[in-house]
Amino acid sequence: MGKTKEGKQIVSPTGKLIRRIFSVILLIYTLVTILVLFYTVINAFKTKPDLINNLFGWPKEFSLDSFKKILLEDDFLLYFRNSVILTGVGTFLTLALASMAAYGIARYTFKGKEFLTLFFLVGMMFPIQVSVLPLFVMLRKMQLINTLLGMILIYAASISLPVYIFQKFFQTIPVSLEESARLEGASEFTIYLKIMLPLSKPVLATIGLITAVGRWNDFYMPMVFLGKKSTHTLTLAIYRYLQEFLRNMNISFAAVVITLIPIIILYCVFSKQIVAGLVGGAVKG
Repeated sequence: MGKTKEGKQIVSPTGKLIRRIFSVILLIYTLVTILVLFYTVINAFKTKPDLINNLFGWPKEFSLDSFKKILLEDDFLLYFRNSVILTGVGTFLTLALASMAAYGIARYTFKGKEFLTLFFLVGMMFPIQVSVLPLFVMLRKMQLINTLLGMILIYAASISLPVYIFQKFFQTIPVSLEESARLEGASEFTIYLKIMLPLSKPVLATIGLITAVGRWNDFYMPMVFLGKKSTHTLTLAIYRYLQEFLRNMNISFAAVVITLIPIIILYCVFSKQIVAGLVGGAVKG
């Protein structure tokens, strides 16, 4: 791959072939995902007999019985509330802690800076599931097992990847902006809050969405730390339905559809910010 005099990239035949292969793979993946999503939504509006006899066909009649059952007869709204609290508060704390930590590492020189950078980089290499045992012991000593607060603290501490992305982005911002603000009498926190955060909106949107989706779809950690039914999340409720799928198949599809709605809305609202954030925060620097 080279460049012309005008600065345009010249793609070799091998590069073009690789791009086409990846494009075909992504297209197939997208079509399969859309097809699965389509049948999930359609099946959610079927009655149980219609679902058994007509799994891949159009509903004989659209029914809301499955939605009424999980929303009115089950504690699904409670699980929905728990998921919203864990996702919202956990994501907010992750963004706040990660952005402040990354700002300090990126813009200041202090003893131990290299160690902190390496610490967060190493943290990206290990999944949080590896630390389940020490986390369980710590939360049990603090009497936070089976509480939403305990799960929020776990989510808030998972900031390795966000810190890395924020750090790379903050390093691209000119130092002159901070120096001008200091000359005007702005404090360090004011510079962070009034200058750095507004400039990092695309990165905030990207990290926020990635984090929120991960928290919303998380199954393993709630399964370990939220054994009490009143603290269950949507993923645990769906898992309970799937354990008796033949009896609850219509309810399972309805539960999945309700769970997908907030994520789809977030993607639609923040799609432009996601692309801008990935380019600005992950590519630069």
